[in-house]
Amino acid sequence: MTFLLGSGAGFSGDRTDAAIPVVAELIRRGQPSALVFETLGERTLAAAHRAMRDAPEAGYEPLLAELLAPVLGDCLSHGITILGNFGAANPDGACQVVAELAGRAGFPQVRIGRVHGDDIRTGLASLDLQRWEAENRDLPDEQALISANVYLGAVPLTEALALGAEVVVTGRVADPALFLAPLVHHFGWSWDDWDLLAAGMMAGHLAECGAQVSGGYFADPGFKDVPNLATVGYPIIEVEEDGSLVVTKPPGTGGCVTERTVKEQLLYEVHDPANYLTPDVVVDLTSVEVRQIGPDRVAVSGIRGKPAPQRLKTTVCYEGGWQGEAEISYAGPNALARAQLAAQVLRERLGFRAPPELRTRLDIVGLASVFDSDAGDLQRTSVGTGNGDYRLRLAAEHAERRWVERATQELLALYCAGPAGGGGVRRHYQRRVCTASYLVKRSDVEAFATLFEERSKYHVAS
Repeated sequence: MTFLLGSGAGFSGDRTDAAIPVVAELIRRGQPSALVFETLGERTLAAAHRAMRDAPEAGYEPLLAELLAPVLGDCLSHGITILGNFGAANPDGACQVVAELAGRAGFPQVRIGRVHGDDIRTGLASLDLQRWEAENRDLPDEQALISANVYLGAVPLTEALALGAEVVVTGRVADPALFLAPLVHHFGWSWDDWDLLAAGMMAGHLAECGAQVSGGYFADPGFKDVPNLATVGYPIIEVEEDGSLVVTKPPGTGGCVTERTVKEQLLYEVHDPANYLTPDVVVDLTSVEVRQIGPDRVAVSGIRGKPAPQRLKTTVCYEGGWQGEAEISYAGPNALARAQLAAQVLRERLGFRAPPELRTRLDIVGLASVFDSDAGDLQRTSVGTGNGDYRLRLAAEHAERRWVERATQELLALYCAGPAGGGGVRRHYQRRVCTASYLVKRSDVEAFATLFEERSKYHVAS
């Protein structure tokens, strides 16, 4: 029987009502199904570890209650399994939130699977690590280390499902592994049937970013028009036991599922289509066929798999000093010339008011920002109309906060010591997070699942 994979979120901060029409459609169809929340990235995981330092009960997805409350009861009452990496740095805390939400929904005996093993900070220096990037950088010292997490595969998630878990909570896992696990559990696929594992992994890859495969992020008016983006439907992937799959979305929702949306997502973050590395299988996309078979229905076939790699990706996050931003606007007649003069003044001031190791970047938003160099080559050579609305943005970083504050204060001083008509200054500072990727031996990672039982340490606000 067809298994349905529904997406409830594609990143931390995604729409909190996205899962409602997905769950309604899963219920209407009445087929075996799972709802997946993918809410974790490198920056969100580091932020979660920092949050947990300040408050031991924090460290999981901040929007967890808002994401789950509208759909948890319906999923539990209709046998729709929920999986999510919303545990982030504190899976136990997330499990407690799930338990309390389930209790309020009338399911006090909910079975929650908790996946362990991704956090390898303890003993990190003793592991046989290989650099992922070419840049050769030593591991950060213990004081600078924020997090070190392995991208786990689907095996421990499948173990959680075998324990009877109705909700599976993880920290760092490979995003598509969240979708592969219920397929392996339901169909009984073998862990060395590489073609089936590859098909399941790519079903997850197509859905892991939420609305990206159904028109979100795809839209480009006049070139790639997408209807009703405000109500874009998040994807549902129909998967058969033989690994064939169809991408669709709930009826009546906005967006679109087309060959083009599916192809864009299929190749998203894939560096080598012949060897897409995941923890459970190496995927070969060179023979894939993408075919429209109906309105908002696209079939994907020809996915092949190879044996899983012997090393797993690990992301290490560590303190990187301070960074700050400050902005000021110039508008009206001759605004561009005034913004360029402000940038010139700021460069000169920072040349003798800040240490040489202070790293800065100046952008003129509205003229040149995204594609400019740190030196501002484009904004110096670009010619605009002169009139309009421009915003000068300064970014600065240094090991010490005081020099970042000094740099942004110099932009603030442009109010009266710079060109005419500057206004709307905004400034902020934050600790900078640096990341480095490594490969760790699979044999050095102990990943497993348990059923969550502790229910007294945490409390979720009403």
